[in-house]
Amino acid sequence: MSRLLSGAALAAAVLVAGITHAPAQDYPTHPVTVVVPFSAGGPTDALIRTLGNRMRESLGQPVLVENVTGAAGTIGVGRVARAAPDGYTLSFGHWSTHVINGAVYPLPFDLLTDLEPVALLTSYPMLLVAKNGVPAKDLKEFLTWVKAN
Repeated sequence: MSRLLSGAALAAAVLVAGITHAPAQDYPTHPVTVVVPFSAGGPTDALIRTLGNRMRESLGQPVLVENVTGAAGTIGVGRVARAAPDGYTLSFGHWSTHVINGAVYPLPFDLLTDLEPVALLTSYPMLLVAKNGVPAKDLKEFLTWVKAN
């Protein structure tokens, strides 16, 4: 038994000694594309263009913003889902494009297995706004006023 263990240990040592570490690839070596599944000029587009400028500075490569619209954002997200998994094509969307669409529509890709979350960049509250003439100071008063009128 000790001969068997000695042989196995020797084989393992030879294998480990023969392994050379490959140097890490530099990333990125060419431009990074960020797909925004909305029209140009909206808040999502404006935010990623601002962030893209900062990313360009830190990555040393251009960050290209590509607006791919249609089908409630699924065309743009689908383009990223079909892209090579090399970190050069990213998707920038939100709750509706990366969660709700997968729950509501049959998609040709799987949001859970074809994409990997990288970062939560923003969190924003939704607002309910009314004209100044509405005599409500909060949601409760507003609902009361709406029911009465």
